[in-house]
Parts: sequence; structure tokens; C-alpha cells
Amino acid sequence: MQLFKYIDRINLLDKLIRQRKTGTQSELASRLGISVSRLARIIEHLKDLGAPVAFDRSNSTYYYENEYSIQIKVDIQQLNLNQMKHISAGDYFVQTNFLNAFFVH
Repeated sequence: MQLFKYIDRINLLDKLIRQRKTGTQSELASRLGISVSRLARIIEHLKDLGAPVAFDRSNSTYYYENEYSIQIKVDIQQLNLNQMKHISAGDYFVQTNFLNAFFVH
């Protein structure tokens, strides 16, 4: 699934940046399985979100200028019958939008 692949990629990127072991931009892009231009967009997006990412040219690695960490976690749990009874699964949205769409025309 693409979502899990993306989450794993971001978590690996964060780990390598914290350890200062990213290598050059092309090495890091290759390690993450993405293009250099895509990596550049991801780094810029992280910076836009406030991540203090910088590049150390002498050591050829990205690093965080101060203490920082990205944590993306997916928690999958089985619901019991009582919890399932309280899930509307979008019932309100369907009633207010789709039913009106069918009968308005």
C-alpha cells in the first residue's frame, strides 16, 4: 500500500537525518527509492512545516539544526462490538449529501 510505503520512507528519512548519515542528495534519494527532485520537494515541505533541516557540505549529510524528530505512526486495532455500534461510517454525510443529490433533480 502506498500510504505505508510513504510513512516508512519519511520515518527512514528522519532517522538518517537525526543520525547525520544521509549522504549526498543523490545517495539519499537512491536509498529512499525516489528521484532527487522528489527528495528536494520533500525536504522543502519539511522546512515549510518548521523542520530545521540543513545540509552540511563538508560531511555530505542533512542534519537538524536543533533537536527535532518526526514520528508518523499507524495504529491498527480490532474494534469490539460495542465500539462498532458507535461508528456511523459516514451515515450523516450520505444522508445530508447523496440523498439530496438523488432527489433534487
